[in-house]
Amino acid sequence: MKKLRVMALMDEELVPPDSMEGRPDEEILNWKTEYDVCQTLRELGHDLLKLGVSNDSGVIRKALVEWKPNIVFNLLEEFHGVAVYDQHVASYLELMKQPYTGCNPRGLMLAHDKVLCKQILHYHRIPTPQFVVYELGSKIVPPKKASYPLFVKSATEDASFGLSKKSIVQTPEELVERVQFFYDEVKTDALVEEYIEGREFYVGVLGNRRAQILPIWELLMTKLPEGEPNIATAKVKWDYQHQKELGVKTEEAKDLPKELSTKIVRLSKRIYKALFMTGYARMDFRVTADDRIFALEANPNPNLSYGEDLAESAHAVGIEYNELIQQILNLGLRYRAAWRE
Repeated sequence: MKKLRVMALMDEELVPPDSMEGRPDEEILNWKTEYDVCQTLRELGHDLLKLGVSNDSGVIRKALVEWKPNIVFNLLEEFHGVAVYDQHVASYLELMKQPYTGCNPRGLMLAHDKVLCKQILHYHRIPTPQFVVYELGSKIVPPKKASYPLFVKSATEDASFGLSKKSIVQTPEELVERVQFFYDEVKTDALVEEYIEGREFYVGVLGNRRAQILPIWELLMTKLPEGEPNIATAKVKWDYQHQKELGVKTEEAKDLPKELSTKIVRLSKRIYKALFMTGYARMDFRVTADDRIFALEANPNPNLSYGEDLAESAHAVGIEYNELIQQILNLGLRYRAAWRE
C-alpha cells in the first residue's frame, strides 16, 4: 500500500484531539467521526494533516498549495454554517484539481436538495412518499385532499435536524404549527410528505461508476412504548440517554424475503446512479407491512464513525474499518473528475 499525504478537511469546531482519554461521551460524540478517521489514517501509515475550516476558502487553498496532499479526506458537512454549501467545497477542490474522497458536487447538490431529489426519483419511477413544499416565509395552506398523518421535515438539513415526535402531524392545525416551526427555528423550506408506517432500513453503497451494495441494515427500537412512532428523530440519533430509554439499535435486517431484499438492493443502485453519486452513501427506506418499499432519502458522505451503520454493514461482509477507510481513499483517487478527462 502506497503511503499518501492525506489532508483531512473538517469543521474547525470538530478537529479532534489526539486522544479520547478523559473526555466525556457527550463531547466525544461531536467529533467521533473525525477522530476515528484521522486515527485510522495514521494507523494505515499515511501522513496526515488535520485542517479545520469554517467560512474561509483561503485556508483550504493555502494548505493545498503549501502541503500538496495526494488526496483530501473530505469530512465537511457544511460551510459558513450552511449545510448545502459542502457541495461548493467539493467544487472548489475540483477547481484546484485536487483529488478528494466522497461524493462529487453534482451528487451532493442533487441529494441534499430533498425536493429536487424526490422529483428525480419520481421521474425514474422510484417509489417515494408523496409530498408538498412550503417555501420559507410563504403562507401555510394545508392541502385540501391531504391524507393524515403527514410528516414535516427540513427540505435541506440532514442528520434529523429539527425532527421530533411533533414532526408527525394529524390535523391541518398541527401541520401549520409544525411548518411554522421550521420557518422560525430551522430557517429552511419545509418538506411535508405522507407518513409511511413500517420498518426503516439503511443501505450502504460504495463505488463510483460501479456501486457495491452493503448488507441491508435496520433501525430497531426495542423499548418503544406502544403507539409511539419509530422515527429517527434528532434525539434518537444523538442522545445517548434517549437511545437507552427506547432501546435503539441498528443491525443487519432479519427475516426479509429474498424478493424484497433484491428489490431494495436494486433500488439502491438505481438511486445512486440517478443522482450521479460517487464515493460512498447511505440510502434510507421504509417498508410497509404489505412489503411496499418507499425511498426516503439518499445521504452522500454519511456518518463514518467506527461502530455506526456504514462501518458495521461493511464489517458484515468482511471489510474491516481500516479497509473501509482505505477503500474510500482509493475511490477518491480513481474518481474521474472533469479536469482529468
